[in-house]
Amino acid sequence: MGLFNRPPLEERIAQRQRELGPLEHGKYFEHAPARFLFTVCLSAIVVAHLVALSLFFFLPDH
Repeated sequence: MGLFNRPPLEERIAQRQRELGPLEHGKYFEHAPARFLFTVCLSAIVVAHLVALSLFFFLPDH
């Protein structure tokens, strides 16, 4: 037992993974908020890169 009469973090994570079992085939996220956050972040990065490239190519040279 570790601090506050709880098992170490590694053991708690391992226990949770044993309880959950393997993910279904074709499923990459355990819950919808993770998928949503990943999609929003990835989309924001792609949009930021497209805006930067368009400014780079279409603004007149100084």
